[in-house]
Amino acid sequence: MNMDWISPANRVQALPPYVFARLDELKARAREQGLDLIDLGMGNPDGATPQPVVEAAIAALQEVTNHGYPPFEGTASFRKAITNWYFRRYNVKLDPDGEALPLLGSKEGLTHLALAYVNPGDLVLAPNPAYPAHFRGPLIAGGKIHSILLKPENDWIIDLGDIPDSVAEQAKILYFNYPSNPTGATAPREFFQDIVAFAKKYEIMLVHDLCYAELAFDGYQPTSLLEIPGGKDIGVEFHTMSKTYNMAGWRVGFVVGNSRIIQGLRTLKTNLDYGLFAALQSAAETALQLPDEFLHQVQERYRQRRDFLIQGLGKLGWNVRKTLATMYLWVPCPPGVGSTDFALSVLQKTGVVVTPGNAFGSGGEGYLRVSLIAECERLGEVLSRFQQVGISYH
Repeated sequence: MNMDWISPANRVQALPPYVFARLDELKARAREQGLDLIDLGMGNPDGATPQPVVEAAIAALQEVTNHGYPPFEGTASFRKAITNWYFRRYNVKLDPDGEALPLLGSKEGLTHLALAYVNPGDLVLAPNPAYPAHFRGPLIAGGKIHSILLKPENDWIIDLGDIPDSVAEQAKILYFNYPSNPTGATAPREFFQDIVAFAKKYEIMLVHDLCYAELAFDGYQPTSLLEIPGGKDIGVEFHTMSKTYNMAGWRVGFVVGNSRIIQGLRTLKTNLDYGLFAALQSAAETALQLPDEFLHQVQERYRQRRDFLIQGLGKLGWNVRKTLATMYLWVPCPPGVGSTDFALSVLQKTGVVVTPGNAFGSGGEGYLRVSLIAECERLGEVLSRFQQVGISYH
């Protein structure tokens, strides 16, 4: 039977393929050919979830009261744990009854925020390159994207001067993300002050993705938008348990900040989902209450991998910037080679999976994102394979 009459909505057909779904197909094919894959593609932490968090989840599963629908706004105790954590980390006071909302992972919240606030034709500002949810969520909502092209000579930090007044006056929302995925860039506190002033001047909602704030090294302490005077008046900040606490598959995140903005997202979500399983909220509380020593161990693990891989790639001709945060290296492709072609060549020749930079927008062309999600011994195998087949920056 001809099924051509079954066609997805225009909003789905207009989306380019999601690169990680495409990579999954290529990885499956490579495995069929017997390649020993080393997957440095997705930002999928390789370690186990901390044992106290697992034990808290098991205990919470035994609690019959957790087996029903949770409150739409999340459990009071998890919201309180979120706001306590923010005060401890950033000295920011938040009201757990309106300024914090648990999410089914931050990706869900970032995209649903666009559905809650973007009308068809609304203009949304997003960096390029960026985490795909920052521009795909608004696209699904029917918004128009104005890409803010990030430049290596500006250390991949948004240049607000590049945004024409006529565009800023129309813009409804600005998504941004420091420490940055995919570039690993960090922005100084002055930038946050500037972006708050910019957003207030043009009446633009700020959406800051702070998913990598705890993966910071060499004494660097990332800035929260909510630390900046006036930041909470016009913005919200998203966070996830996935990276810091090795809880990617648990799908736990949260948004904090302006209560009016959060209420709009909550209203949408009451019509789409029933929130996060209460047992997982209980486990996430335990994660947020782990001692700083756990955090230091995680940071040290990624710092060692960063240094090891930068040094090894240096011997192969690469000059890779030492990132101060995130779990990624932003690696230039050899001159004259495109991101997709180079990533495919690396996969086919070595069985090493990396993400082409253009997956994050046209501004990522000419780069690869390499995730530091393997132990140094395995990263050494990556370098060895590169050397064997002559992959280098030449």
